[in-house]
Amino acid sequence: MLSSISPLGERARHSRWWLTTTAYLLGSLAGGLAAGGIAAALGGLLPDPVRSSRWTLVVVAALLGVGLVLDLRNQRSVPSWRRQVDERWLTRYRGWVYGVGFGAQLGFGLVTIITSATTYAAVLLAALAGHLGAGLAIGATFGVVRALPSLLMARVVDRDDLHRVFIRVERWANPARTLAKVALGGAAAIVLVAALVS
Repeated sequence: MLSSISPLGERARHSRWWLTTTAYLLGSLAGGLAAGGIAAALGGLLPDPVRSSRWTLVVVAALLGVGLVLDLRNQRSVPSWRRQVDERWLTRYRGWVYGVGFGAQLGFGLVTIITSATTYAAVLLAALAGHLGAGLAIGATFGVVRALPSLLMARVVDRDDLHRVFIRVERWANPARTLAKVALGGAAAIVLVAALVS
Protein backbone atom coordinates (compact mmCIF):
# COMPACT_ATOMS: atom_id res chain seq x y z
CA MET A 1 0.00 0.00 0.00
CA LEU A 2 2.87 2.35 0.76
CA SER A 3 4.12 2.22 -2.80
CA SER A 4 0.65 2.85 -4.25
CA ILE A 5 -0.11 6.04 -2.34
CA SER A 6 3.07 8.10 -2.22
CA PRO A 7 3.61 11.80 -2.94
CA LEU A 8 5.40 10.85 -6.15
CA GLY A 9 2.60 8.61 -7.39
CA GLU A 10 -0.09 11.07 -6.40
CA ARG A 11 1.69 13.90 -8.18
CA ALA A 12 1.97 11.77 -11.33
CA ARG A 13 -1.79 11.09 -11.14
CA HIS A 14 -2.53 14.80 -10.55
CA SER A 15 -3.80 14.09 -7.04
CA ARG A 16 -2.83 15.61 -3.73
CA TRP A 17 -1.06 13.16 -1.43
CA TRP A 18 -2.35 14.75 1.77
CA LEU A 19 -5.97 14.49 0.57
CA THR A 20 -5.63 10.88 -0.58
CA THR A 21 -3.84 9.91 2.63
CA THR A 22 -6.41 11.64 4.82
CA ALA A 23 -9.14 9.76 2.92
CA TYR A 24 -7.16 6.53 3.36
CA LEU A 25 -6.81 7.07 7.12
CA LEU A 26 -10.52 7.91 7.50
CA GLY A 27 -11.48 4.93 5.32
CA SER A 28 -9.33 2.62 7.41
CA LEU A 29 -10.89 3.99 10.59
CA ALA A 30 -14.37 3.45 9.12
CA GLY A 31 -13.47 -0.10 8.04
CA GLY A 32 -12.16 -0.91 11.50
CA LEU A 33 -15.26 0.56 13.13
CA ALA A 34 -17.46 -1.54 10.83
CA ALA A 35 -15.59 -4.77 11.58
CA GLY A 36 -15.55 -4.14 15.33
CA GLY A 37 -19.18 -3.05 15.39
CA ILE A 38 -20.42 -6.03 13.39
CA ALA A 39 -18.37 -8.47 15.49
CA ALA A 40 -19.64 -6.93 18.74
CA ALA A 41 -23.24 -7.00 17.49
CA LEU A 42 -22.91 -10.69 16.57
CA GLY A 43 -21.24 -11.47 19.89
CA GLY A 44 -24.00 -9.58 21.66
CA LEU A 45 -26.50 -12.09 20.32
CA LEU A 46 -25.12 -14.54 22.86
CA PRO A 47 -26.47 -14.04 26.38
CA ASP A 48 -23.91 -12.47 28.76
CA PRO A 49 -23.65 -15.60 30.94
CA VAL A 50 -22.75 -17.70 27.88
CA ARG A 51 -20.30 -15.14 26.45
CA SER A 52 -18.52 -14.71 29.79
CA SER A 53 -18.65 -18.36 30.86
CA ARG A 54 -15.45 -20.17 31.76
CA TRP A 55 -15.76 -22.50 28.76
CA THR A 56 -16.28 -19.69 26.27
CA LEU A 57 -13.21 -17.91 27.63
CA VAL A 58 -11.16 -21.12 27.45
CA VAL A 59 -12.20 -21.63 23.81
CA VAL A 60 -11.33 -18.02 22.94
CA ALA A 61 -7.95 -18.32 24.71
CA ALA A 62 -7.29 -21.56 22.80
CA LEU A 63 -8.16 -19.90 19.49
CA LEU A 64 -5.83 -17.02 20.28
CA GLY A 65 -3.14 -19.56 21.14
CA VAL A 66 -3.66 -21.35 17.82
CA GLY A 67 -3.34 -17.98 16.09
CA LEU A 68 -0.07 -17.35 17.90
CA VAL A 69 1.27 -20.75 16.82
CA LEU A 70 0.32 -20.01 13.20
CA ASP A 71 2.01 -16.60 13.37
CA LEU A 72 5.13 -18.16 14.87
CA ARG A 73 5.34 -20.62 11.99
CA ASN A 74 5.14 -18.08 9.16
CA GLN A 75 2.78 -15.72 7.34
CA ARG A 76 1.56 -18.39 4.95
CA SER A 77 0.23 -20.49 7.82
CA VAL A 78 -2.58 -18.06 8.60
CA PRO A 79 -5.79 -18.95 6.72
CA SER A 80 -6.53 -16.25 4.19
CA TRP A 81 -7.79 -15.64 0.74
CA ARG A 82 -5.56 -14.10 -1.89
CA ARG A 83 -7.63 -10.98 -2.62
CA GLN A 84 -5.91 -7.60 -2.62
CA VAL A 85 -7.21 -4.09 -3.24
CA ASP A 86 -7.83 -3.34 -6.92
CA GLU A 87 -4.92 -1.21 -8.10
CA ARG A 88 -6.83 -0.28 -11.27
CA TRP A 89 -8.71 2.16 -9.05
CA LEU A 90 -5.54 4.29 -9.05
CA THR A 91 -6.13 5.27 -12.66
CA ARG A 92 -9.95 5.16 -12.68
CA TYR A 93 -10.89 7.32 -9.70
CA ARG A 94 -9.89 10.49 -7.92
CA GLY A 95 -7.34 10.16 -5.12
CA TRP A 96 -9.79 10.63 -2.29
CA VAL A 97 -12.07 7.93 -3.76
CA TYR A 98 -9.44 5.21 -3.91
CA GLY A 99 -8.02 6.48 -0.62
CA VAL A 100 -11.33 5.83 1.13
CA GLY A 101 -11.86 2.56 -0.77
CA PHE A 102 -8.43 1.12 -0.06
CA GLY A 103 -8.54 2.30 3.54
CA ALA A 104 -11.99 0.83 4.20
CA GLN A 105 -10.99 -2.57 2.81
CA LEU A 106 -7.70 -2.71 4.69
CA GLY A 107 -9.22 -1.31 7.90
CA PHE A 108 -12.01 -3.90 7.82
CA GLY A 109 -9.23 -6.47 7.69
CA LEU A 110 -11.14 -9.54 6.54
CA VAL A 111 -11.62 -8.74 2.85
CA THR A 112 -7.96 -8.66 1.77
CA ILE A 113 -4.92 -10.88 2.32
CA ILE A 114 -4.53 -11.65 6.03
CA THR A 115 -0.88 -11.98 7.03
CA SER A 116 -1.28 -12.26 10.81
CA ALA A 117 -3.72 -13.94 13.18
CA THR A 118 -3.98 -10.60 15.01
CA THR A 119 -6.61 -9.64 12.41
CA TYR A 120 -8.78 -12.57 13.47
CA ALA A 121 -7.95 -11.85 17.13
CA ALA A 122 -9.28 -8.29 16.90
CA VAL A 123 -12.57 -9.53 15.46
CA LEU A 124 -12.81 -12.38 17.98
CA LEU A 125 -12.17 -10.07 20.93
CA ALA A 126 -14.75 -7.57 19.66
CA ALA A 127 -17.26 -10.43 19.44
CA LEU A 128 -16.30 -11.64 22.92
CA ALA A 129 -16.91 -8.15 24.29
CA GLY A 130 -20.42 -8.27 22.88
CA HIS A 131 -20.91 -4.57 23.56
CA LEU A 132 -20.98 -2.03 20.74
CA GLY A 133 -18.73 0.52 22.47
CA ALA A 134 -16.00 -2.04 23.15
CA GLY A 135 -16.26 -3.48 19.65
CA LEU A 136 -16.00 -0.03 18.10
CA ALA A 137 -12.95 0.77 20.24
CA ILE A 138 -11.22 -2.45 19.21
CA GLY A 139 -12.10 -1.95 15.54
CA ALA A 140 -11.05 1.71 15.54
CA THR A 141 -7.69 0.85 17.09
CA PHE A 142 -7.14 -1.90 14.52
CA GLY A 143 -8.09 0.34 11.58
CA VAL A 144 -5.98 3.30 12.67
CA VAL A 145 -2.90 1.22 13.49
CA ARG A 146 -3.21 -0.51 10.15
CA ALA A 147 -3.16 2.83 8.30
CA LEU A 148 -0.49 4.70 10.26
CA PRO A 149 2.49 3.52 8.15
CA SER A 150 1.13 5.62 5.27
CA LEU A 151 2.25 8.72 7.18
CA LEU A 152 5.88 7.67 6.66
CA MET A 153 5.51 8.96 3.10
CA ALA A 154 4.89 12.56 4.20
CA ARG A 155 8.38 13.86 3.37
CA VAL A 156 9.00 11.90 0.18
CA VAL A 157 9.94 14.27 -2.63
CA ASP A 158 12.05 12.02 -4.87
CA ARG A 159 12.94 8.38 -5.51
CA ASP A 160 15.80 8.41 -3.01
CA ASP A 161 13.39 9.47 -0.27
CA LEU A 162 11.00 6.70 -1.33
CA HIS A 163 13.82 4.17 -1.18
CA ARG A 164 14.78 5.36 2.32
CA VAL A 165 11.19 4.91 3.51
CA PHE A 166 11.12 1.34 2.20
CA ILE A 167 14.42 0.59 3.95
CA ARG A 168 13.00 1.98 7.20
CA VAL A 169 9.82 -0.09 6.81
CA GLU A 170 11.90 -3.23 6.20
CA ARG A 171 13.99 -2.46 9.27
CA TRP A 172 10.85 -2.20 11.42
CA ALA A 173 9.03 -5.19 9.89
CA ASN A 174 10.50 -7.83 12.21
CA PRO A 175 10.03 -5.79 15.43
CA ALA A 176 6.43 -5.08 14.36
CA ARG A 177 5.78 -8.78 13.76
CA THR A 178 7.31 -9.57 17.16
CA LEU A 179 5.12 -6.96 18.84
CA ALA A 180 2.03 -8.45 17.16
CA LYS A 181 2.96 -11.92 18.45
CA VAL A 182 3.53 -10.57 21.96
CA ALA A 183 0.12 -8.84 21.83
CA LEU A 184 -1.53 -12.03 20.61
CA GLY A 185 0.12 -14.11 23.33
CA GLY A 186 -0.74 -11.50 25.94
CA ALA A 187 -4.39 -11.47 24.88
CA ALA A 188 -4.50 -15.28 25.08
CA ALA A 189 -2.96 -15.21 28.57
CA ILE A 190 -5.36 -12.49 29.81
CA VAL A 191 -8.41 -14.36 28.52
CA LEU A 192 -7.14 -17.62 30.03
CA VAL A 193 -6.58 -15.97 33.43
CA ALA A 194 -10.10 -14.51 33.21
CA ALA A 195 -11.41 -18.03 32.55
CA LEU A 196 -9.53 -19.46 35.52
CA VAL A 197 -10.74 -16.83 37.98
CA SER A 198 -14.36 -16.80 36.77
